[in-house]
Amino acid sequence: MRTENMAGELPDNAKLVFGEHVERATEFVRLLEEHGVERGLIGPREVDKIWDRHVLNSAVIQEVIPPHLRVVDVGSGAGLPGVPLAIARPDLRITLLEPMARRIAWLEEVVERLELDNVSVLRGRAEEGPIRERLKNCDVVTARAVAPLEKLARWCLPLLKGGGQMVALKGERAEEELDRDWAAVQRAGAARARVVVVGSEVLEVPTTVLIVERQTRRER
Repeated sequence: MRTENMAGELPDNAKLVFGEHVERATEFVRLLEEHGVERGLIGPREVDKIWDRHVLNSAVIQEVIPPHLRVVDVGSGAGLPGVPLAIARPDLRITLLEPMARRIAWLEEVVERLELDNVSVLRGRAEEGPIRERLKNCDVVTARAVAPLEKLARWCLPLLKGGGQMVALKGERAEEELDRDWAAVQRAGAARARVVVVGSEVLEVPTTVLIVERQTRRER
C-alpha cells in the first residue's frame, strides 16, 4: 500500500482508534478527500469533516462488536462504516453490500488500494432473495444513513442468525425512532433493542447506535 501525499494533519484520536492501522485509515481519508466529491460519495461541505464525522464516527462502533465475527455492511456507499471498521478490526470478516455500480467500483478500488484482506465487495440489495440466501446467518449487520428503522429492520434482520445484531448508526433522535418503530421492528424478527453511545472516550461528539437483536428460534 502506497501512502504518499496522505491526508493533512493526523488527529490524535485517530491513533487511539486505529492504533497500528492508522496509516490505512489516513490513506482512506486521503482518497475520500481527493475523489469523494467528484464521484458523488460525499458532499463538498463534508471534505473538511471526513475524519471526525465519517471515519472516526464509523470506526468506534467496534466497541460493540465482539471478535472474529462475520459482518455485512448494508448500503456501504463510500465505505461507511464498513471500511473504517475493517481497518480498525482486521479480525472481522466484512462484506460491503452496495447496489450502485459506480460505488461498487469505488469500494473495489479502496479494498485493493488499502490491501484489506478481510473485506469482500458484493453488488445487491439486502432485501433481494439471492442476496439473503448468500449472506444469511451472519453475526452482525451494520448500516449508516440507509433508511428509517422500520424499513432497515425488514431489510437487515433476515440476514442475521438467531441472536445476531443489527448495529445502525443513528443521531440524537435514536430513542425517538426506536419508540416510534418498535412494534414494526418486532414484527420483522427483533427480540430486543437498545440505544448505545460509543466513542465517548475518544470523540468530541460520540456516535449513537441502535442495536437490534434478532430473535432466536426459541423466541419466535
